[in-house]
Amino acid sequence: MKKILSIAIALLMIAGVFACNTGKPADNPDQGNSGDTAKEITLWTYPIGNWGDEATVKTLTDAFTAETGIAVKVEYLTYADGDDKVNTALTGKAGPDLIMEGPERLVANWGANGYMVNIADMFDATDKSEINAAALSACFADDKTAYEYPLVMTAHCMGINLNAFKEAGADQYINTDTHTWTTEQFTNAVKALYAKYGDTVGAVFCNGQGGDQGTRALVNNLYGGTFTNAEHTAYTWDDAKNIQALKALYDLEGIAYDASIVGGDEIANFYNGIFKMAFCWNIAQQQNPNSAGTGAGKTANGDEIVFMAFPSQDGKAQLQGGIWGFGIVNNNDNARIEAAKKFIKFMADSEHTADAVRASNFFAARSAVEGKALDVWSSDPIMAEYTKLMPMLGDYYQVTKGWAAARTAWWNMLQKVGASDGSEAAISAAVAEYCTQANDGAK
Repeated sequence: MKKILSIAIALLMIAGVFACNTGKPADNPDQGNSGDTAKEITLWTYPIGNWGDEATVKTLTDAFTAETGIAVKVEYLTYADGDDKVNTALTGKAGPDLIMEGPERLVANWGANGYMVNIADMFDATDKSEINAAALSACFADDKTAYEYPLVMTAHCMGINLNAFKEAGADQYINTDTHTWTTEQFTNAVKALYAKYGDTVGAVFCNGQGGDQGTRALVNNLYGGTFTNAEHTAYTWDDAKNIQALKALYDLEGIAYDASIVGGDEIANFYNGIFKMAFCWNIAQQQNPNSAGTGAGKTANGDEIVFMAFPSQDGKAQLQGGIWGFGIVNNNDNARIEAAKKFIKFMADSEHTADAVRASNFFAARSAVEGKALDVWSSDPIMAEYTKLMPMLGDYYQVTKGWAAARTAWWNMLQKVGASDGSEAAISAAVAEYCTQANDGAK
């Protein structure tokens, strides 16, 4: 009798062990121990170039599935409601396995709020040497914590009407090979253009935040000012160098503070020949600035557009940029996390990376893959030339706390500067007021 009872108890204990080991949430059927790999994962992607195009992405995910046996379900987000959809999913513990976006969301928002997996272990010494330093830094919350693996990046810049520059004799102030110029050269070019055309040749647009990466980069670069501190804990645009830049722009005939337009309006005015330069420019505009059939890099009347770095005192610009890559949502499912890591390495650190980069229409965040040079755009003259700007990518400060409020404070500040009497005292007061607002929002 005792023997039968002992056997019964042992069987119950074994059954209990198996119940514990196989008990899975109903909505998480692929849960497994570390080292296991799920056979299906989900990716939510914002419209980053053709990563928002189903046919393009299917080609990439089909190749991944063929090599790994892991299926990928993709949901395509928009910037209009994507954040709401992601936030709802994350708080409801129903998030995807992967999200494709930038550090301001993956690192500074969802990562900082505990929703993302720390993937610092995915970066070995070779990766760190091959990935662009600015992109790498932006993906890490601290030395031991990373929430994004970068795939692509771009740099925002200026565009100039080369024909107009030549007609005004201002082309002597630009270097079309390096795409750089100094603050003094920029000032002289504006003076020459104004002398020729007698009207506004470039505008500090400030009706809203649209395209504000251009006005920030213009002001910061002119005399070496900064927008935030290096630690991304405070906004620093109230320094004397930025005040000097804002006053110089105010005083420069041919440059206007325009509170009636945003970046998109500025581009339209530039394209239509009203402005001779644009501060809101990037590779997307350079490749296709219009729909009038005049071709890439041309204005509406066929004038040649040349992209330029922002002017700085030494001619070495720090460009604002965009960085996009993949983050893994922490669904407490090791098997799905392992599968997601395989997906990231396939797209961002393998022989398939060039294809994944081309799909974005941007530039690779790394120069090589495991020691082999990464050649993506050498056959495309415009993209190859634009690559010269990539080493100029500056600090990715968009991860600073209170970012949304800071952007609003910035354009409000520009409006107040433009409406002032242009004195140093008035400009300093406006800068101090709105920079304080930004820092209050970052607390």
